[in-house]
Amino acid sequence: MSKKTQLLQVIADLPEELVDEALAYVLRLQNPIQITPGVCGGHARIRNTRIPVWTLVAYRKLGAPDEELLANYPGLTAADLKAAWDYYEQNREHIDQEIALS
Repeated sequence: MSKKTQLLQVIADLPEELVDEALAYVLRLQNPIQITPGVCGGHARIRNTRIPVWTLVAYRKLGAPDEELLANYPGLTAADLKAAWDYYEQNREHIDQEIALS
């Protein structure tokens, strides 16, 4: 049985009161950007890290290529950076303001 099939079976067997929590967790896994009050000042950050999106964008604006960012932040993946760049494109004004205030 594949891991995906196992996961689907576990989800199907969950008690109804845990289904919403499980769904929220799966959705968080699909989106590497999190905003959590009290973590990183409530700024958008890469999931389960303390690396704000604005920090990555600021380094990119200074000319740091993705390869350098991945080397300097070994816990990040190329998918994390893509999510950060996509988030920036959708929230450019807000992120630029965060950079200006840092």
